[in-house]
Amino acid sequence: MAKNTDSNVYTILFATAMVLVVGTLLAFLASSLKEKIAENKRIEKQQNILYAMGINENDETSVTFVSKEIVGEKFSEYITKQLIIQGSEVTENDEAYLIDLKKESAREKAGEQRRLPLFVGEKENSKFYIIPVRGKGLWDAIWGYVALDKDLVVQGVFFDHAGETPGLGSNIKERFFMDDFIGEHIMDGDTFKGIAVSKSNADPKNLRKTDFAVDAISGSTITGDGLAAMLKKDLKMYLPYLKTLKQ
Repeated sequence: MAKNTDSNVYTILFATAMVLVVGTLLAFLASSLKEKIAENKRIEKQQNILYAMGINENDETSVTFVSKEIVGEKFSEYITKQLIIQGSEVTENDEAYLIDLKKESAREKAGEQRRLPLFVGEKENSKFYIIPVRGKGLWDAIWGYVALDKDLVVQGVFFDHAGETPGLGSNIKERFFMDDFIGEHIMDGDTFKGIAVSKSNADPKNLRKTDFAVDAISGSTITGDGLAAMLKKDLKMYLPYLKTLKQ
């Protein structure tokens, strides 16, 4: 009887030890995975911000980011300031690019004052003011970055999506669409207009840059409308700061 009791005790102890080992291993893997995900997000955000201001490895038609091996170096080279705008207060913060726009939107809905990250870049003696934007497409979230000059003319954009229809709404991240925004104005004098995504723009080569519109992607009306609404909503939040650039 004693032998059976000892055997049961050993079995319980072994099982307990295995649970602890497996638990420790899973915790380690989860921690490592979390760190890897965070690192990938950091790299992706830096690549997207740089892309919007024209720092990329594109050929004539491609969308190719600065490689992850050098993106940190390039980010430090070209992004000269990271700002956080909160009400009338503007502060510098080297980790402003890590701010989660979705969480900031939730803070605002809860009655708190949201933080607005803004990035100042310099390239070839020109300054760029890069604004992150986030909205809703047909199926899921859409987001991106818009680079403006001091006259509030678009110098570049990058857009992405979580789940828009392949070959239709997903085309917001294609070169032919994003390049159409370059040179577009967002202001009509002192009046903010934003940029519409219009089926009736009648400007297929996008030669008119002061009509506050680019041609829509065929078959993706809801995604285009969501993108235009995103630009109007988020860019407008930065107007008090942007208007100081002209003073």
